[in-house]
Amino acid sequence: MKKILLVATMLLTGCAITPQARIAPTVYDLGLMQPTDASAPSGQPLMASLLVAEATAPTWLDSQAIQYRLAYHDPSQTHGYANSRWAAAPAALLTQRIRSRIAVVTNNGVVSASDGVRADYVLRLGLEEFAQVFDTAEQSRVVVRLRASLVERGTRRLLAQRNFSVEQAAPTADATGAVHALTEAGDRLTGDLIDWLAAKLAGEGKTVSGK
Repeated sequence: MKKILLVATMLLTGCAITPQARIAPTVYDLGLMQPTDASAPSGQPLMASLLVAEATAPTWLDSQAIQYRLAYHDPSQTHGYANSRWAAAPAALLTQRIRSRIAVVTNNGVVSASDGVRADYVLRLGLEEFAQVFDTAEQSRVVVRLRASLVERGTRRLLAQRNFSVEQAAPTADATGAVHALTEAGDRLTGDLIDWLAAKLAGEGKTVSGK
């Protein structure tokens, strides 16, 4: 009887007996491209049609979590922010960013596998690191590492391969700081990648049409 009276009293006084509503996580992407992204960093146009394959990533990075490491505690462990996440896995976000940048500097001479269009070359990407690293509890930086392979599509010949790496300080020691710094670092790496592609494709002596 006492239990029934207690429940009734809680209902009448408006006391919550159900779990609290979950707070929706904050969702981030890499933002809008800046006007300065509309040209190749070196000024060289990419003189070929290019298929940019979807970037691959290790299992721990193949999720929407915004990853961070505590270097001062155990740098081999990765963690994800509980109330913040990416709109898609980092490899997918970076692939789209790279395609958009290359499309601009090739006059839209970039395609994806789903387009069903023939291309001169294939660019294969492997994202190896895309995380915030805390050197102390108050100070952090971001690390982006990517492996790129340029393949001649007709012969499947590997023309060139290179590892790219960019680090930079995060403005704040939280998820927002991680997102801003990772976006900037990703764009810097994309610029280095386009410079490298322009030099390699210029050496192949191809025109935009591949003739």
